[in-house]
Amino acid sequence: MRMKLPPVLCLMGPTASGKTALAMALHAQLPVDIISVDAAQVYRGMDIGTAKPSPSELAQVPHRLIDIRDPAQPYSAAEFCADALREIAAIHQAGRLPLLVGGTMFYFRALEQGLSDLPSASPSIRARLTQEAEEAGWPALHARLTRQDPTSAARINPADAQRIQRALEVVEITGQPVRQANPATRRTPAYDFIKLAIYPAERRTLHAQIALRYQAMLTAGLVAEVEGLVQRPDLTANLPSMRTVGYRQVIAYLSGALNYQEMVEKGIIATRQLAKRQLTWLRADRELYRLDAHNPVLLRSVLEYLTTRVHL
Repeated sequence: MRMKLPPVLCLMGPTASGKTALAMALHAQLPVDIISVDAAQVYRGMDIGTAKPSPSELAQVPHRLIDIRDPAQPYSAAEFCADALREIAAIHQAGRLPLLVGGTMFYFRALEQGLSDLPSASPSIRARLTQEAEEAGWPALHARLTRQDPTSAARINPADAQRIQRALEVVEITGQPVRQANPATRRTPAYDFIKLAIYPAERRTLHAQIALRYQAMLTAGLVAEVEGLVQRPDLTANLPSMRTVGYRQVIAYLSGALNYQEMVEKGIIATRQLAKRQLTWLRADRELYRLDAHNPVLLRSVLEYLTTRVHL
């Protein structure tokens, strides 16, 4: 007889779909502790543009793995998995349920399916690749990756500097594409991942929400937030934190490469593109329980579903 695994609740969805609000509502109804699954919210001082919960919300409902890293220090999927597994174990030990909430789909997959054992980072190779990207641009390095590791290139966005750099680094160190360098070394955690996804039924509704939220971020002081960051000499434009959607468009505006209206338009377009990639990930997962973000009885629907999966 198969042993029942400890449950881990996962709440996914594209940016601006209402994940935080639903998570807060679930916290009020269930014995859950929230773990953030967001590659940008880990960075301190990046609050407005990452749509972090407000200080008052965090005081009311703490979120783990928020504000754990300085933006000058990159954060990897492997580090997330180690941190998340530690927090999951602590929450279970306290007799509560872990609720993972966020939109970084690669982190969710890495946690559920495990990560291959890849070679350690090479500072010298990374520095050289960064220099080459400054001269030729990350799309040019993505084109190189297409020649050297077409499988990795096909799943990496041409603007995703961090993942392009890592894939090229692995090829240089091992002489092989990522998959061949690590054929069968994934280690998966022993949990029952109960996965829910929320997003509006209509794509245009999500686009409207994205535009409204980006404008709200600007009103709340996003430009001033980025100004404070770029004054730091250690925060270069090629760092993963500074390439976050919304931030890199404001950085271009502050450098004079874009005017204000162009910055707004490009920020909204980039956020839509992010949402499209997130939705692609979600549609590929056949184990998701999908919910319309605008369902008037959304919370009740989620609670009813969870009672069929978890002893509450």
